Amino acid sequence: MNAPRDNFHQVELDKFGALANRWWDADGPQKALHALNPVRLDYVRERARLDDMRVLDVGCGGGLLSEAMAQRNARVTAIDLAEDLVKVAKLHGLESGVQVDYRVQAVEALAAEQPGSFDVVTCMEMLEHVPDPAAILQACATLLKPGGSLFVSTLNRTPAAFALAIVGAEYVARLLPRGTHQYASFIKPSELGGWLRVAGLDLQDVTGLMYEPWRNGARLIPRTDVNYLAWAKKPQ
Repeated sequence: MNAPRDNFHQVELDKFGALANRWWDADGPQKALHALNPVRLDYVRERARLDDMRVLDVGCGGGLLSEAMAQRNARVTAIDLAEDLVKVAKLHGLESGVQVDYRVQAVEALAAEQPGSFDVVTCMEMLEHVPDPAAILQACATLLKPGGSLFVSTLNRTPAAFALAIVGAEYVARLLPRGTHQYASFIKPSELGGWLRVAGLDLQDVTGLMYEPWRNGARLIPRTDVNYLAWAKKPQ
């Protein structure tokens, strides 16, 4: 699968692959992700014109964001290492008629093949699931054209995130399967900012993202102590 052995957890791929058949079920295990997706899309669209842009979705899963961006006339390539998820994404694309170039490929491998090829790179809810998130960000930076934008979403390593994203979402409300997240892998915005600087990217914005289960919706908020979105640019 062209993946460095030390930058994915097989147990993580298996865990998310097991959800593949219900990925597009808006009331299934990925219910929260369906609610978050329009907010993530709007965040990207407000900061980068997607129309006719070359866009890469890293860790695309079953293709929720990939399809949404393609529907906005972006030319989307989408990659993931969970083969079952990529199969589901391709099948859904055939049903919906939305064209996305789905691949089972590591971002590091694609960066070696196509440096400087993309106007926009998105990497949503992935960094907290890999051993070396800094290497993922470096590969994303390599793939960007000068002036291109990287969009990331992840979880902050705070007591509030532990309480809401793990205890609340996985054990109390059962919004997510147990074991979806590991608290030690959550990422503070300061850590993310440091990795982005090392990758040669300029951090532009960090904004909080809140899921509200009582209405099955999501919105942007000033607080970043649980979920957050970040935008960085590659210098011209």
